[in-house]
Amino acid sequence: MVKIVGNEVGPLGYGLMRLTWSVTPASKTQSLGAMKTALDKGCSFWNGGTFYGTPEYNSLHLLNEYFTQYPSDADKVVLSIKGGMNAATRQPDGSREGVRQSIDESLRVLDGKKKLDIFECARVDSKVPVEVTIRAAAEYIKEGKLGGIALSECSADTIRRAAKVHPIACVEVEYSLWATEIEENGVAQACKENNIPIVAYSPLGRGFLTGQIKTPNDIPEDDMRRHMPRFQPDVFDENLKLVHEITAIADKKGCKPSQMALAWIFKTSGRGGMPEIIPIPGARVEERVLENTTLVSLTDSEFDELNAVIKRIPVVGGRYPEAFSHMNFGDSPPEK
Repeated sequence: MVKIVGNEVGPLGYGLMRLTWSVTPASKTQSLGAMKTALDKGCSFWNGGTFYGTPEYNSLHLLNEYFTQYPSDADKVVLSIKGGMNAATRQPDGSREGVRQSIDESLRVLDGKKKLDIFECARVDSKVPVEVTIRAAAEYIKEGKLGGIALSECSADTIRRAAKVHPIACVEVEYSLWATEIEENGVAQACKENNIPIVAYSPLGRGFLTGQIKTPNDIPEDDMRRHMPRFQPDVFDENLKLVHEITAIADKKGCKPSQMALAWIFKTSGRGGMPEIIPIPGARVEERVLENTTLVSLTDSEFDELNAVIKRIPVVGGRYPEAFSHMNFGDSPPEK
C-alpha cells in the first residue's frame, strides 16, 4: 500500500484518459462499469484530465456521472486531475491564472459529488517558474478546496524546486518496460530523496506490451499512436522483438504479457534507489480491468531476466513526436 494525501491506495491505480479521449469513446454504461470494477478490485487511485475529451465532456463530466450513480464511492477514491493546459493552444499554462482556471473548472464540474484530492499541471510551463505554479495551487489547499499538489512530466530539478515550496503528493511520468528514462535522468532519485511516489502512466506501453498489437495495421486509422515514433512501420518490428521476449517469459509463468509488465513495475517499486511506484493502466472494458487487476508476483530470477531483456533489446524511437518532445521531463525557468 502507498500513502497519498493521507490515504492508502492499492498497488494499482486506474487511468481514465481513454474513456473520454478517443476516436470512438466508450459508452457511458461501459465506462461506468469499468470504473466500478476497477474500484471493486482495489484500484482506488484514479487519474483523469480536464482536457481528456472536449470542454463539454471530459474526465470530470464522467466522474460527476459516476459519483452521482455511486455516491458512497466518493470517499473510497483518491482523485488526481491534470490541467494547466490552454484550451485554445493546447500548450502548458502554469501561471497563477491558468492554475486557478483549471482548479475552478474542476470543482465546478465535480459539483461537490467528489472532492478534488490532487491537482497537477499536465506539463511544465517553460515560461513560468514552478514556484509560481505550486503557490497558486497551494492557495486552494489553504482554503480547504484541494487535498494535494502533483507534478507531471517534469525534470529532477523541477521536482526539487517544487518540493521546497510545498509537499508534493506524487509525480506522474511515463514508466514501463519500454520507458525507463527516469532511472537515468534523476527523476526517480529526486522523488526518492523527497519521499514522493511516482504515478506511472502508460505502464503497458500504450498497449504495445500487451502483445495484442502485432502489426501497424492493428492500430486504428485515427489513433494518436499512428503518429508516435515507436509505432512507425520502419521500427515496428524492431520494437516487437521486446514484446516477443516479454511474452515468452510470461508464457513460462502462465500469465499475460500485460500482467508481466505490471509485475515488473511492482517489483521495481521501492527497490534500491527507486521510490514507490503506482502504475495506472487504462482499460475501457471490464474484461481488461480484470486482466490488469489479476496481480502477479515475480521471482528474483524472473525480474533479473526481464531487466536483462530490456538492456539487450533497446527501444527504437522517441516516446512522442518531435514536435512535442520538448515537453518531455520539462524544465521550469528560474524564479527571479
